[in-house]
Amino acid sequence: MTNNTLAFIALCNEYCAAVEHARDGERHDFLASVVRLLPRIYIAAADLKPDALIDAAYIDGALEEDYYDSVRRTLEMILGEDDTYLEVFEQDMKYSDTPIGASIAENLADLFQVFYNFLETVRDAPEDLIEEAVAAVYEDFTSYWAQTLCNVMRPLNHIYYGEL
Repeated sequence: MTNNTLAFIALCNEYCAAVEHARDGERHDFLASVVRLLPRIYIAAADLKPDALIDAAYIDGALEEDYYDSVRRTLEMILGEDDTYLEVFEQDMKYSDTPIGASIAENLADLFQVFYNFLETVRDAPEDLIEEAVAAVYEDFTSYWAQTLCNVMRPLNHIYYGEL
């Protein structure tokens, strides 16, 4: 296992802990945490570069729907009226005359789901299974959640630095 893989696992773990404990602290502290973590996760994921993409590699869904909904609702509560932002990278946007809204809480919960499932897969796993999970999370990164992470950074940045 590479140092970058270990760093990625540690960052995912730190993000999940921040999200799970968001209701216990101050809104500003939570925002500071995610604004600091998300770019680092992006860089670590981009640097994963698995040796080979494994066709059959996938990550089991360990996160239960009720827990996902609980996380999302908590984040909605913390963000309040700042939760909704205009999404410009939505595929349907090019066909629409009206703005398309997105939810920061839902984006953060979606990322939480990716990282939670990944962590559950690699926890106490043998090296070969970890390599498969890294290949799967990297493939998901390039096809899905990298864009989600980038999209949610814009409104998070606006909110966080607007509160300073």
